[in-house]
Amino acid sequence: MRIHECSQCGRDGAIRRRYHLLLLVAFFIASCAAPDTRHQIVISTREQKLAVLDRGNLMAIYPVSTSKFGLGDWPGSRYTPLGQLEIAKKIGDNVPPGTVFKDRRRTGEIVLPDSPGRDPIVTRILWLRGLEPQNANAFTRDIYIHGTPEERLIGTPASYGCIRMRSSDIISLYDIVGVGAVVSIVNTSLASAIPGFVTPGTLAIR
Repeated sequence: MRIHECSQCGRDGAIRRRYHLLLLVAFFIASCAAPDTRHQIVISTREQKLAVLDRGNLMAIYPVSTSKFGLGDWPGSRYTPLGQLEIAKKIGDNVPPGTVFKDRRRTGEIVLPDSPGRDPIVTRILWLRGLEPQNANAFTRDIYIHGTPEERLIGTPASYGCIRMRSSDIISLYDIVGVGAVVSIVNTSLASAIPGFVTPGTLAIR
């Protein structure tokens, strides 16, 4: 009886060791994923627009909403930071549009666009990390590009520091860019910030 129990313990231990090894391998692969150097995001706070570039070529332009309090990166402020940042984390894979997040976790609630009195973070989150002294606090300030139910305000400064987008637009953007993609936030026009920028004629500007 004791021999049988010891044999079973040995098998269980081997299974646990294999499971832990698989977890370590999966974590290693994920941590070694190459950063997205193909895509770039340029956000114009002056125009309240976001452009996506693929190897320097314009893919799409979306309306956005930056801070209604102004620009900057002071700790505890509600400003939108300027300068060069990067996508540090992506949160919200495949969740339904309108999914509510609190502290980057799903609450289980879904909010429809322009629901009266509701202003949570919804649908997708692109968490930004600053790459310059002028935006060094962006990550700890929880500066995101994210969906908002207040879609009627998109195109005007209305956020508390983050960059807001319509749910359909943030889903599209989320599926294009990866972790490590550079995000440039400027207080000039897109034409001034993007070399060779020409407003596209055939490209759908959302």
